[in-house]
Amino acid sequence: MNIFHKVTLQSMKKNRTRTVVTIIGVILSAAMITAVASFGTSLLNYLVNSSIAKYGGWHIAFTDVDSSFVQDRSRDKEVKNAAAFENIGYASLKGAKSPDKPYLFIAGFNENTFQTLPVNLISGRLPENSSEIIVPAHVAAKGGVRFKVGDTLTLLVGNRMEENKNLGQHDPYQSKKESLVPESERTYKVVGTCERPGFEEHSAPGYTLITKADATYQTDSFSLFVTLKNPRKVSAYAKGIAGTPAYILNDYVLRFMGISNDKLFNTLLYTVGGILIAIIMTGSIFLIYNSFNISLNERTRQFGILSSVGATAKQLRNSVLFEGLIIGAAGIPIGVVAGIGSIWLILPIVAGKLKNILYSTIPLNLSVSLSAIVGAAVVSLITILISAYIPARKAANTPVMESIRQTNEVKTEAKAVKTSKFAQRIYGLEGTLALKNFKRNKKRYRSIVLSLVLSVVLFLSGSTFGLTLKRLSKQYIVDIDYDILFSAEDMDDSEMFPLYDKLKSADGVYESSYQEVFPYSCAVNVRDFSDRFRTFAGYTASDETVNLPMDLQFIPDSEYLDFIKESGLSPEEYTGPDGKMIVVAKQRVNTKDGPDEVFDMFANRTMNFKAPSATNNSLTITFVDTYPVDPPPKQASKLKQNPYVFMMVAPFSVKERFETQNSHANIGLSFRSKNPSQSTAEMESMIQAMGITSEYTLHNVYEILEQYHSMSFVIDVFTYIFVIMISLIAVANVFNTISTNIRLRRRELAMLRSVGMSDRSFHKMMNFECIFYGMRTLLIGLPIAGILSWLIYDGLASAEKMDHFEFVFPWGSMVVSIFSVLFIVFITMLYATHKIKKEDIIDALRDDMT
Repeated sequence: MNIFHKVTLQSMKKNRTRTVVTIIGVILSAAMITAVASFGTSLLNYLVNSSIAKYGGWHIAFTDVDSSFVQDRSRDKEVKNAAAFENIGYASLKGAKSPDKPYLFIAGFNENTFQTLPVNLISGRLPENSSEIIVPAHVAAKGGVRFKVGDTLTLLVGNRMEENKNLGQHDPYQSKKESLVPESERTYKVVGTCERPGFEEHSAPGYTLITKADATYQTDSFSLFVTLKNPRKVSAYAKGIAGTPAYILNDYVLRFMGISNDKLFNTLLYTVGGILIAIIMTGSIFLIYNSFNISLNERTRQFGILSSVGATAKQLRNSVLFEGLIIGAAGIPIGVVAGIGSIWLILPIVAGKLKNILYSTIPLNLSVSLSAIVGAAVVSLITILISAYIPARKAANTPVMESIRQTNEVKTEAKAVKTSKFAQRIYGLEGTLALKNFKRNKKRYRSIVLSLVLSVVLFLSGSTFGLTLKRLSKQYIVDIDYDILFSAEDMDDSEMFPLYDKLKSADGVYESSYQEVFPYSCAVNVRDFSDRFRTFAGYTASDETVNLPMDLQFIPDSEYLDFIKESGLSPEEYTGPDGKMIVVAKQRVNTKDGPDEVFDMFANRTMNFKAPSATNNSLTITFVDTYPVDPPPKQASKLKQNPYVFMMVAPFSVKERFETQNSHANIGLSFRSKNPSQSTAEMESMIQAMGITSEYTLHNVYEILEQYHSMSFVIDVFTYIFVIMISLIAVANVFNTISTNIRLRRRELAMLRSVGMSDRSFHKMMNFECIFYGMRTLLIGLPIAGILSWLIYDGLASAEKMDHFEFVFPWGSMVVSIFSVLFIVFITMLYATHKIKKEDIIDALRDDMT
């Protein structure tokens, strides 16, 4: 250790407060960089493992190869695992509704294939021999053909041919160019249903049915799935195979490893990480640079004396850089450990919410990558060296006499610090002195103001980000009457009620209901409309009759009766063969500057109405403000396209009075459950087992809403943790800058006290300085924060395509930031001046700050 290093260490020991605060800043910086790297690594590993669970861990698949190719790849040194299934062939799917997927494709799995390629059963079991088969659920959902467990399938199995070319699953369907050439008839028993296999491409022409490979069936066509020892070589591996057959990459897994062809995802991944690191480095450089700059101001005379006795510019520069290395050696290891520890504490909090957003079976564990830790340490060290190098270069280039005399610190003319008589009358002597100090060394005070501005901007921008995301998530959340909804069209009551009784017996279901909605068109006289609706719809003739689409909703009698009572209506009047009916008739209007406006379509509260029924009887109806049960989603989307609600609600017992031969019902079975995900899975199995032939959808509404809640929670956690840590860096910066600047003025302050300034006047002067710092900070910081907040809002609103989504400024956070700025400055000033006041005036006047 040379003499310059010893002098540097002595200077650091002498100014323990500045040294400790700088080390704290380095710890925060290293902790945040490490936390970002560790969380990113943990999240990517979680996404990789989740994708493997859903799609399989293979990296490349060859969709149509022979047995010799399979054997060669299995013996390849670069291959970790190879699994294949037999391409048994194709069969026509009779009644298929999808023009691009007219076939069934039969795959023969062996034990290794079942272990490598995930098969997620919905109902039943896996096939145990070559005469059993499982059917994917999207055959019914997309193809419109339903098979149930126990069905027997007799299929003419063959090959797809385009002239003399054999086509496989990788080749899309070509309607007029290809033909199916049957080779044999095969019979299978359906033993289960499964989710769509992850390896099946969306462009594949056949729905993949899975059976057990038949040892007696001779085929030389296989699909091979290869897992490499080094997945980063997957592209080179594919190109290096002689006569490379058709292949597909498992982008679902590779994209999270950063090695897929998905450039958009890769760009987003690295851009987000780069922005976070850049923000952290900016705040950290600001803090550490100020620390070294202040250290330079304290040691300027020391450097001048060392230069006068022969110290070179390089030695002085290395002295400052050595100080940076010492601070890095003390702060970076602690910061790395703190960053890993903080993520270890946070991950369990967000793990449950992430499962709701993505997958439900894979745990989110802390993954610490050595390369990520080394990268975080290197970035932190670079941050320190950049922060130290700038003042180090300045110290080395300052002339010797200027350094000794310190004439370059305050260069100002009298007119630059001149204050008006008006200001002197308002502020008094103490305020005037504070204002002159503020003007005298603008560079020093500018660093304090910028530190405070940084904290205000970061805090308000982060708050706006979190607030806007919360409000956006609320736009998607609607108060729904159910957790699970089964909807179908044209299902007979004889099929609906047994299904309803079966579904409501699923585990966790504690409440259920059913409904049917019929679309009708009825004749309405324009004079019955309200004035506002007539104007809105553009009706001019008062005696005109128009046909208006309406809907009839039939709900259980008990729910209808409960709604009648809740609405304050008489049950006797609204039940029975001649009972009155209730109708909802509302028009919705979108407004630019506020929420949608809703008003009545009809003028009177009650009216006589020609019933939309086979008998065309006249009804007395009463208009109400809402319906008792939310209609099924298809009905809701229809209402959204035609933004009015015109629906009559009636008990199920009177449905026959209104039903006609051409009626097309949209039914809805709704359920509330203690565990919606489990109940939905069980209901899907029940539906498959019952062999429902009607086209249906099963919505887990609770899961959709829970995803938004979970996403909002996860974003909140990381937004506020990030803002808090950045704010801590900014606060440390402010504390370091103000306290050290006060220390640099100890001779000046001692001189004021020596000429008779009382403690009261001294405190008053320092309070004025606090106010000047705070006012200047707020005048600069609040407009910048406001602009950034609006840009954040505009970006998020544009991304979500929200046309009527208002900007809300975070006034609460602004009030917090105003009080925080004044509080931080006041406390720091109080601490620094308290230490100054404890010193002897004569010693302070004699001190040359060396």
